Amino acid sequence: MNIVIFGPPGAGKGTQSNLLVNKYKLHQLSTGALLRKEIKNKTELGIEISSIINSGNLVSDKIVGDLIQKYVSNEIFKNRLIFDGYPRNIAQAKNLDNLLSENNQKIDIVLKLSVKLETIKKRILERKTLEKRADDSEIIAVKRYENYEKNILPVINFYKQSNLLKVIDGENPISEISDEISGFIDSIKGWLWIIRQYNYAGKTKNSLIYGSYCRDKYSTK
Repeated sequence: MNIVIFGPPGAGKGTQSNLLVNKYKLHQLSTGALLRKEIKNKTELGIEISSIINSGNLVSDKIVGDLIQKYVSNEIFKNRLIFDGYPRNIAQAKNLDNLLSENNQKIDIVLKLSVKLETIKKRILERKTLEKRADDSEIIAVKRYENYEKNILPVINFYKQSNLLKVIDGENPISEISDEISGFIDSIKGWLWIIRQYNYAGKTKNSLIYGSYCRDKYSTK
Protein backbone atom coordinates (compact mmCIF):
# COMPACT_ATOMS: atom_id res chain seq x y z
CA MET A 1 0.00 0.00 0.00
CA ASN A 2 1.24 3.48 -0.95
CA ILE A 3 -0.12 6.45 0.99
CA VAL A 4 0.08 10.21 0.53
CA ILE A 5 -0.35 12.32 3.64
CA PHE A 6 -0.29 16.08 3.36
CA GLY A 7 -1.20 19.32 5.05
CA PRO A 8 0.52 22.62 5.84
CA PRO A 9 3.91 22.57 7.61
CA GLY A 10 3.26 21.78 11.26
CA ALA A 11 -0.01 19.92 10.60
CA GLY A 12 1.29 16.71 12.16
CA LYS A 13 2.11 14.73 9.03
CA GLY A 14 5.34 13.40 10.52
CA THR A 15 3.67 12.27 13.74
CA GLN A 16 0.90 10.39 11.95
CA SER A 17 3.35 8.92 9.43
CA ASN A 18 5.47 7.49 12.24
CA LEU A 19 2.40 5.85 13.76
CA LEU A 20 1.50 4.30 10.40
CA VAL A 21 5.05 3.04 9.90
CA ASN A 22 4.93 1.16 13.19
CA LYS A 23 1.42 -0.20 12.74
CA TYR A 24 1.50 -1.25 9.08
CA LYS A 25 5.23 -1.86 8.52
CA LEU A 26 5.53 0.88 5.94
CA HIS A 27 8.39 3.24 5.11
CA GLN A 28 8.00 6.96 5.68
CA LEU A 29 9.33 9.09 2.86
CA SER A 30 9.47 12.61 4.25
CA THR A 31 10.59 15.19 1.74
CA GLY A 32 11.52 17.45 4.64
CA ALA A 33 13.79 14.75 6.10
CA LEU A 34 15.37 14.08 2.71
CA LEU A 35 16.10 17.77 2.26
CA ARG A 36 17.48 18.16 5.78
CA LYS A 37 19.73 15.17 5.19
CA GLU A 38 21.28 16.94 2.22
CA ILE A 39 21.72 20.06 4.36
CA LYS A 40 23.28 18.10 7.22
CA ASN A 41 25.74 16.42 4.88
CA LYS A 42 26.67 19.85 3.52
CA THR A 43 26.43 18.71 -0.06
CA GLU A 44 26.32 21.26 -2.86
CA LEU A 45 22.63 20.54 -3.19
CA GLY A 46 22.22 20.86 0.57
CA ILE A 47 23.70 24.37 0.58
CA GLU A 48 21.27 25.39 -2.14
CA ILE A 49 18.33 23.83 -0.30
CA SER A 50 19.28 25.55 2.96
CA SER A 51 19.22 28.95 1.32
CA ILE A 52 15.81 28.31 -0.22
CA ILE A 53 14.20 26.96 2.96
CA ASN A 54 15.60 29.67 5.24
CA SER A 55 14.05 32.30 2.99
CA GLY A 56 10.65 30.64 3.50
CA ASN A 57 10.34 29.31 -0.05
CA LEU A 58 9.88 25.78 -1.38
CA VAL A 59 12.58 23.90 -3.28
CA SER A 60 12.01 23.17 -6.95
CA ASP A 61 9.89 20.26 -8.14
CA LYS A 62 12.90 18.80 -9.93
CA ILE A 63 15.04 18.64 -6.79
CA VAL A 64 12.31 16.93 -4.78
CA GLY A 65 11.30 14.66 -7.67
CA ASP A 66 14.83 13.35 -8.12
CA LEU A 67 15.07 12.50 -4.42
CA ILE A 68 11.67 10.74 -4.48
CA GLN A 69 12.54 8.71 -7.59
CA LYS A 70 15.39 6.94 -5.82
CA TYR A 71 12.97 5.37 -3.37
CA VAL A 72 10.09 4.63 -5.75
CA SER A 73 12.43 2.65 -8.00
CA ASN A 74 13.84 0.60 -5.10
CA GLU A 75 12.21 -2.85 -4.78
CA ILE A 76 12.72 -2.76 -1.00
CA PHE A 77 10.11 -0.01 -0.71
CA LYS A 78 7.69 -1.19 -3.40
CA ASN A 79 4.06 -0.63 -2.32
CA ARG A 80 5.25 0.24 1.22
CA LEU A 81 5.67 4.00 1.03
CA ILE A 82 4.11 6.89 2.92
CA PHE A 83 4.71 10.13 1.04
CA ASP A 84 4.93 12.71 3.81
CA GLY A 85 4.84 16.28 2.50
CA TYR A 86 4.74 15.32 -1.16
CA PRO A 87 3.07 16.30 -3.45
CA ARG A 88 2.52 19.97 -2.72
CA ASN A 89 1.30 21.10 -6.13
CA ILE A 90 -0.34 19.65 -9.21
CA ALA A 91 2.96 19.22 -11.08
CA GLN A 92 4.34 17.12 -8.22
CA ALA A 93 1.13 15.08 -8.02
CA LYS A 94 1.33 14.21 -11.71
CA ASN A 95 5.05 13.49 -11.42
CA LEU A 96 4.42 11.08 -8.53
CA ASP A 97 1.75 9.26 -10.52
CA ASN A 98 4.18 8.90 -13.43
CA LEU A 99 7.03 7.67 -11.22
CA LEU A 100 4.79 5.07 -9.59
CA SER A 101 3.30 3.95 -12.92
CA GLU A 102 6.78 3.45 -14.36
CA ASN A 103 7.47 1.11 -11.45
CA ASN A 104 4.12 -0.74 -11.60
CA GLN A 105 2.72 1.00 -8.53
CA LYS A 106 0.00 3.48 -7.63
CA ILE A 107 -1.38 5.58 -4.77
CA ASP A 108 -4.03 3.76 -2.70
CA ILE A 109 -5.20 6.61 -0.44
CA VAL A 110 -4.52 10.31 0.10
CA LEU A 111 -4.89 11.79 3.59
CA LYS A 112 -5.26 15.55 4.06
CA LEU A 113 -4.80 16.98 7.55
CA SER A 114 -6.79 20.21 7.81
CA VAL A 115 -5.37 22.66 10.39
CA LYS A 116 -5.90 26.40 11.00
CA LEU A 117 -3.07 28.92 10.72
CA GLU A 118 -3.19 29.88 14.42
CA THR A 119 -2.70 26.24 15.38
CA ILE A 120 0.21 25.96 12.94
CA LYS A 121 1.92 29.00 14.50
CA LYS A 122 1.65 27.48 17.97
CA ARG A 123 2.97 24.09 16.87
CA ILE A 124 5.85 25.59 14.88
CA LEU A 125 7.06 27.60 17.87
CA GLU A 126 6.78 24.56 20.14
CA ARG A 127 8.74 22.47 17.64
CA LYS A 128 11.44 25.13 17.37
CA THR A 129 11.91 25.01 21.14
CA LEU A 130 12.17 21.22 21.18
CA GLU A 131 14.09 20.53 17.96
CA LYS A 132 15.85 23.90 17.46
CA ARG A 133 15.24 23.82 13.69
CA ALA A 134 16.54 26.90 11.88
CA ASP A 135 13.61 26.89 9.45
CA ASP A 136 11.03 27.26 12.27
CA SER A 137 9.85 30.81 12.98
CA GLU A 138 6.43 32.47 12.94
CA ILE A 139 7.25 34.59 9.88
CA ILE A 140 8.47 31.62 7.90
CA ALA A 141 5.54 29.50 9.16
CA VAL A 142 3.01 32.03 7.86
CA LYS A 143 4.74 32.29 4.48
CA ARG A 144 4.92 28.50 4.10
CA TYR A 145 1.27 28.16 5.13
CA GLU A 146 0.24 30.75 2.53
CA ASN A 147 2.32 28.99 -0.15
CA TYR A 148 0.67 25.71 0.80
CA GLU A 149 -2.87 27.12 0.62
CA LYS A 150 -2.10 28.75 -2.73
CA ASN A 151 -0.89 25.54 -4.35
CA ILE A 152 -3.00 22.86 -2.69
CA LEU A 153 -6.43 23.32 -4.31
CA PRO A 154 -5.45 21.79 -7.67
CA VAL A 155 -3.93 18.84 -5.79
CA ILE A 156 -7.13 18.34 -3.83
CA ASN A 157 -9.17 18.34 -7.04
CA PHE A 158 -6.66 16.00 -8.71
CA TYR A 159 -7.09 13.33 -6.03
CA LYS A 160 -10.82 13.94 -5.64
CA GLN A 161 -11.29 12.94 -9.26
CA SER A 162 -9.71 9.57 -8.46
CA ASN A 163 -11.78 9.14 -5.26
CA LEU A 164 -8.58 8.81 -3.24
CA LEU A 165 -8.86 11.87 -0.98
CA LYS A 166 -9.83 11.67 2.70
CA VAL A 167 -9.96 14.97 4.63
CA ILE A 168 -9.22 14.72 8.35
CA ASP A 169 -9.58 17.33 11.08
CA GLY A 170 -5.99 17.89 12.17
CA GLU A 171 -7.15 19.90 15.19
CA ASN A 172 -8.24 16.70 16.96
CA PRO A 173 -6.01 14.86 19.47
CA ILE A 174 -3.26 12.71 17.94
CA SER A 175 -4.91 9.45 19.01
CA GLU A 176 -8.27 10.38 17.45
CA ILE A 177 -6.61 11.34 14.17
CA SER A 178 -4.67 8.07 14.20
CA ASP A 179 -7.82 6.02 14.81
CA GLU A 180 -9.64 7.74 11.96
CA ILE A 181 -6.75 7.16 9.56
CA SER A 182 -6.46 3.51 10.59
CA GLY A 183 -10.16 3.05 9.89
CA PHE A 184 -9.70 4.30 6.33
CA ILE A 185 -6.63 2.14 5.74
CA ASP A 186 -8.11 -1.03 7.22
CA SER A 187 -11.11 -0.65 4.94
CA ILE A 188 -8.91 -0.25 1.87
CA LYS A 189 -6.65 -3.12 2.91
CA GLY A 190 -9.72 -5.35 2.86
CA TRP A 191 -10.45 -4.38 -0.73
CA LEU A 192 -6.84 -4.86 -1.77
CA TRP A 193 -6.64 -8.30 -0.14
CA ILE A 194 -9.71 -9.53 -2.01
CA ILE A 195 -8.56 -8.11 -5.34
CA ARG A 196 -5.04 -9.53 -5.03
CA GLN A 197 -6.32 -12.93 -3.99
CA TYR A 198 -8.70 -12.96 -6.94
CA ASN A 199 -5.89 -12.01 -9.32
CA TYR A 200 -3.64 -14.67 -7.79
CA ALA A 201 -6.22 -17.30 -8.67
CA GLY A 202 -5.85 -16.29 -12.29
CA LYS A 203 -9.25 -14.63 -12.53
CA THR A 204 -8.08 -11.19 -13.52
CA LYS A 205 -11.15 -10.23 -15.55
CA ASN A 206 -13.43 -7.83 -13.67
CA SER A 207 -11.38 -8.44 -10.52
CA LEU A 208 -11.93 -4.91 -9.24
CA ILE A 209 -15.68 -5.21 -9.66
CA TYR A 210 -15.64 -8.59 -7.93
CA GLY A 211 -13.57 -7.21 -5.06
CA SER A 212 -15.94 -4.29 -4.62
CA TYR A 213 -18.93 -6.64 -4.65
CA CYS A 214 -17.45 -8.87 -1.95
CA ARG A 215 -16.53 -5.87 0.15
CA ASP A 216 -20.07 -4.49 0.01
CA LYS A 217 -21.90 -7.79 0.44
CA TYR A 218 -19.76 -9.53 3.04
CA SER A 219 -17.99 -6.58 4.74
CA THR A 220 -14.68 -8.44 4.45
CA LYS A 221 -11.74 -6.71 6.16
